[in-house]
Amino acid sequence: MKTQLIASVIGVALVAAVSIGVTAQRGEPTDTAQRNDKVQAAQALAARVGQILGAATACRDIARPRITGMNDMLMEVFRASTSNADELTAIRQLYDKSVTDGQNAVAARRVDCGAADRNLANLEKAVTGTPAAAATTAPAPAPAPAPPPRVVAPPPSPAEGSPTRATVVALPPVPAAPAIAPLVQGNLNIPSRGISDNEIRFGLSAPFSGPAKELGHQMKLGIETAFSLANERGVNGRQLRLVTVDDGYEPTRTADTMKQLYEKEQVFGIIGNVGTPTAAVALPYALEHRMLFFGAFTGASLLRRDPPDRYVFNYRASYAEETDAVVRYLVKIRHLRPEQIAVFAQQDAYGDAGFDGVAKAMRALRGSDQAVLRFNYKRNTIDVDDAVLQLRKQRNIKAVVMVATYRAAAKFIEKTGDAFPGMIYTNVSFVGSTALAEELMLLGPKYADGVIVTQVVPAVEGYSSLILRYKSALGSYASGEAPDYVSLEGYIAANVLIEALMRTGPQLDTERLVEGLEGMRNLDLGLGTQITFGPTEHQALHKVWGTQLDASGHYQAIELQ
Repeated sequence: MKTQLIASVIGVALVAAVSIGVTAQRGEPTDTAQRNDKVQAAQALAARVGQILGAATACRDIARPRITGMNDMLMEVFRASTSNADELTAIRQLYDKSVTDGQNAVAARRVDCGAADRNLANLEKAVTGTPAAAATTAPAPAPAPAPPPRVVAPPPSPAEGSPTRATVVALPPVPAAPAIAPLVQGNLNIPSRGISDNEIRFGLSAPFSGPAKELGHQMKLGIETAFSLANERGVNGRQLRLVTVDDGYEPTRTADTMKQLYEKEQVFGIIGNVGTPTAAVALPYALEHRMLFFGAFTGASLLRRDPPDRYVFNYRASYAEETDAVVRYLVKIRHLRPEQIAVFAQQDAYGDAGFDGVAKAMRALRGSDQAVLRFNYKRNTIDVDDAVLQLRKQRNIKAVVMVATYRAAAKFIEKTGDAFPGMIYTNVSFVGSTALAEELMLLGPKYADGVIVTQVVPAVEGYSSLILRYKSALGSYASGEAPDYVSLEGYIAANVLIEALMRTGPQLDTERLVEGLEGMRNLDLGLGTQITFGPTEHQALHKVWGTQLDASGHYQAIELQ
């Protein structure tokens, strides 16, 4: 790496940042000059060490625990060296940019992986004060006084287009900072966050209170059932544990729940988070901390970027795929015209995602951008009166695609079903199929009969090997709980993750797991379609199933095409 990565500056900056940060943690007074010094020291670390670690992450042969251990230590130093959120954010942004610069240097072959490894080893020596690997046969002599810091000027930059050669800077002895120990829990090669010798902790932020609480309960149930089954044999010698927090399906609470999972619970990754508006808050937090965000219970496009975000993996089909399937079903099988289809949607990112899918399908079918009718209601309410009033003003609507949760959907059907006999009601899978059926049956069989729900899992009433294994596991680990589409989705998503963990092996960290997921091809869980991930494909499944309620409140499979 270029000689501007001056090891002496790194070593001195590290010692300064840690010692000043620990002074602040102990509650000892610090003046303005000290605060400025610690921020500047942290900035120096972010700029220089970020490039070293970035280059290391671009080299597959460099052991990931070396990188993650150093990264975790730096994050603690950055927190200890800043006095407010703005300072910390600015330093993290500088660090992220430096990491990217280091990765780009390897990609452009300005730095080779041998040099990246040696720079990382020298950095480790600067932090620990000892060689990365040394054989000693006699007691070490008393350490000599450390020389004063030397700043070595970088050589002139080569002319554009001229060849460059990777160099390694020999580090002068840097006294080990005793304050480092409490910050890194003893050494640099600590396991990744959320991983111990016998456990891997995952986090789930979901509604466990409020009108959508059944969604959170069922997702938790499905994941824990899969985890319990896997724990019978162990996952490379470890047990899986799920830590849950209640966000009430309110994005204003999600920042706190994600922070709790990351900082207090120290989870390794996130699995099964429920909801689109909450994901809009949770996802940036997970990406900022390079934390796995797996199998979220949402089909929104914000989790399906092109190219995909590195740490985001989806199990389910998207809302665009669900709504496209049901719109085509209504037009091609039920013979409706596109203008006879309206949308009833939650007034937030979830509703927007579903509505966008309907509008896209409509454009494809009729070749125009003619407006699609949309009736709204507010999240976490069943206040559908305005939507009912808007529908009653229409005379040509024959079907309503609902992008709602179960209580609001049931209330809308109750208030419009008698006034619009023969109306076709459809829902996307997020509605919570079992909960919707129960709500409608309380109103009466006529309200349930004929209601359609698109699914991203097979029918729970089926007898495939997958469904039988799921029901058996549910009976063993959650006795008394009925099979449910949401818990089945959690169960399947968790099993995909478990397979990836098993393939990654006992030397587990986030980067290795991501690489293992991206290498997963044609996994057959018995879904009737195989699961494949890749560097440009972070969605396991694109299939959509159709189900329809009968007057007894049971779902029957229907063909959507």
